[in-house]
Amino acid sequence: MQELVLNPPERTLADDAARNAERTSAREEWEARLVDCGPLAFRVARGVLRNTADAEDVAQDALLRAYRKFKDLRDPARFRAWVVKISFRLALDRWRSKRRREQRETSWSTPIPSGVSYSVEEIAASSEFQGRLERALDDLPEKFRLVLILSAMEGHTLEEIARLVDIPIGTVKSRLFFARKKLAEKLK
Repeated sequence: MQELVLNPPERTLADDAARNAERTSAREEWEARLVDCGPLAFRVARGVLRNTADAEDVAQDALLRAYRKFKDLRDPARFRAWVVKISFRLALDRWRSKRRREQRETSWSTPIPSGVSYSVEEIAASSEFQGRLERALDDLPEKFRLVLILSAMEGHTLEEIARLVDIPIGTVKSRLFFARKKLAEKLK
């Protein structure tokens, strides 16, 4: 019986050159997009966090994640919006984490004043509403939550939000309207 042997195709210099050219063009494309979207990722993170150092960390992390998943991006024309979404989500996660940490530290370190006494009902109502508000915000779709946080919590104007998120101002207005409406419905 004859033995079948499969030899791998030999790599040629032309194959290696084509692969190098492909890598170089992909790197150049990424660098061009990075120059365009790097400051945008920082501005989005800065708008949420209001802290330059944290915003730089979040922007770097967002760009690193975008770089790692760049080949999976289906529509390269949506790259800017994609980076904004990554940056916003990471900034929001950091902001929530920082807020929870501050609340824990504040509640542990602040003594209850002897002259002020809160009833159990008041304490429960305050923390219950805060919890309901956070859950209602979490339930909002990303596109509504983004404009609501940038507008209501961060104080950006409609024009600033439109520039940050890279959408028309009319879209910002409608998303803000629906976000407020949905939030009010959830809090009733």
